[in-house]
Amino acid sequence: MKIYNTLSRTKEDFVPITPGQVKMYVCGPTVYDFIHIGNARPAVVFDTVRRYMEYKGLTVEFVSNYTDIDDRIIQKALAEQTDASVISERFISECEIDMKALNILPATVYPKATEEVEGMLQMISTLIERGHAYQVADGTVYFRVRSFESYGKLSRKNLDDLRSGDRSLQVSGENQKEDPLDFVLWKPKKEGEPFWTSPWCDGRPGWHIECSVMGKKYLGDEIDIHAGGEDLIFPHHENEIAQSEAANEKPFAHTWMHNAFLNIDNKKMAKSENNFFTVREICEKYEPQVLRFFLLSSHYRSPMNFTADSMAAAKAGLMRITGCVENLDYRLEMKETKAQMEKLMPSGVVNEAEAELLTRSVVFSDKFEAAMDDDFNTADALAAIFELVKFVNSHTDDDSSPALLFALREQIIMLTGICGLIVGVSTEALTVDIERLIEERQKARKERDFARADEIRAELAAIGITLEDTREGVKWRKE
Repeated sequence: MKIYNTLSRTKEDFVPITPGQVKMYVCGPTVYDFIHIGNARPAVVFDTVRRYMEYKGLTVEFVSNYTDIDDRIIQKALAEQTDASVISERFISECEIDMKALNILPATVYPKATEEVEGMLQMISTLIERGHAYQVADGTVYFRVRSFESYGKLSRKNLDDLRSGDRSLQVSGENQKEDPLDFVLWKPKKEGEPFWTSPWCDGRPGWHIECSVMGKKYLGDEIDIHAGGEDLIFPHHENEIAQSEAANEKPFAHTWMHNAFLNIDNKKMAKSENNFFTVREICEKYEPQVLRFFLLSSHYRSPMNFTADSMAAAKAGLMRITGCVENLDYRLEMKETKAQMEKLMPSGVVNEAEAELLTRSVVFSDKFEAAMDDDFNTADALAAIFELVKFVNSHTDDDSSPALLFALREQIIMLTGICGLIVGVSTEALTVDIERLIEERQKARKERDFARADEIRAELAAIGITLEDTREGVKWRKE
């Protein structure tokens, strides 16, 4: 397995620090609003990376954080005259709904910045003691960038050409820096803001320190993979490296992975351009699985362009696969339970010609794995699935044995499942599960638990089920 390492700018053989185990940290969203489709790309990409590693037999510890204290969260809380925690918890819940809809596997742990402040205080104290950080008169603590000799090694930026790596919003004590490059580790409170007590002042942490601390706490001083969008390379990930390696005196992450930007109709997504779309909005127009398919249809390091045409192509591509599986389901008379079908396999009731077909079908799995082993080339991996679908459509008919049909069906479902795509569900099991979830949703609505009701709708949408609330009750259909 080769992975392109942003740190070295080359594809490298992936060798876990501990054989058979992978420690992976992915920067999560700042929870001040619904997640947008730009947030969805790293979520889907690195979920697929995780799924493939687990398919290859690796055990993955997967950590993804929530930034639940931030200027934008505070501003929204002030506008609504409520606590910042109310805003962050609201949008963490909404994020969870969207992640379920996109079929994102739950992380091993979802740390929150506000719950890890003690660890941040400890790391900042260590950095001060080692001469890598300093306090100014008002209590602000800065990281001394020039004390870390390899600063810039991830972004390939020259120190002398850099401006300060802080975020766009100015902070107290900005004019007291020793060097314009230095960035904030701790800053004093402002009126109306949440704050914590520290040795330097009552205040709150800077943005960059949180991931260094959470990565260390949940995965250790050295981790295998640190990932996120390419917009995080500088300053966020550059600053994480400086803090972590200065404090721990060890390499922080061995491999850095970054996905490219997602544009909208060839323009950068921005509210000012009136082209800012949340995952929730897009999933009202398209099945979540179509969005996931679209996000995997290009290599993760290639920029993507979101358009109506590209989503139509994604929908058509997904339907080619689901149509093949549905055809196999029909031939297998899926009124039988999956357990009954599985009994077909040990019997090996295939003739010589069918046995040869099964042998030939393995080439498509090999192509899929070769693509994924080459820096997770999901575009080529999906192409291999399409080749398998074409092979199945061309070499099976109503006279094919159940054993052959079932084996080919399972092969398609296995490969699409690695991509987090849901293309085959037992009709009988599906109906029972849908009715159960609809009853639960109706109960939640009666109890005014609208968050749970929305969550159930998203769960059903993830498997292509659309609900309609009518005067006669709730009706459902499979798209």
